[in-house]
Amino acid sequence: MNGLTDSRSTREGPLRGRPRSEAVEHAIVEAVVKLLEEGVPLAELSIERIARTAGVGKATIYRRWSGKEELFVDVVRAAEPPDPELPGTSMRDDLVALLEQLRERGLRARTSALLHNVYAQMKSSPKIWAAYHTTVVEPRRRIQVQVLRDGQENGELRTDLDIDVITDMFVGPMLVRTVMRPDADLPEGLSEQIVDTVLEGLRPVSSPSA
Repeated sequence: MNGLTDSRSTREGPLRGRPRSEAVEHAIVEAVVKLLEEGVPLAELSIERIARTAGVGKATIYRRWSGKEELFVDVVRAAEPPDPELPGTSMRDDLVALLEQLRERGLRARTSALLHNVYAQMKSSPKIWAAYHTTVVEPRRRIQVQVLRDGQENGELRTDLDIDVITDMFVGPMLVRTVMRPDADLPEGLSEQIVDTVLEGLRPVSSPSA
């Protein structure tokens, strides 16, 4: 599971803390992963237990994370695909990039027993789910909303549409396949298919006949 901490380092740049903090944070994150792989429920994943497994003091963890919720969200986020770099060539291309990240996330969750278990447990822990939503879900939705607003401003999207509803129309089909239909295919090209299908009815028309 070394890829978890490697992914986090690559995505977020220099890790926090004092000199040699990268090795310390690696040990802490790996301790969380080890405990989860051993089947320890989130409710029993205390800072004291994590510190003991990592071979560090509790103060070392609290210098880097405010509590278990923030630490756990970092661990889960590190296991997800990095946030995409939007091409910026068109609204359509940006939307495809955003949906492609969701598709890749779904594929990883399906192939990782740890991630599948983690997501299931997160939803039963209101504090951790709220922290994940604030740290991960909301920032991504803000990006999606901004892409659509830009599309309205530059004429790629009708201006009489409710942005919140349209955001759900683009993201919803991918979430259904990745979350509610674990047996559904997630083939390459699915992101393009969803975006192009939805856009077909949402682009401005030049005349009533069009």
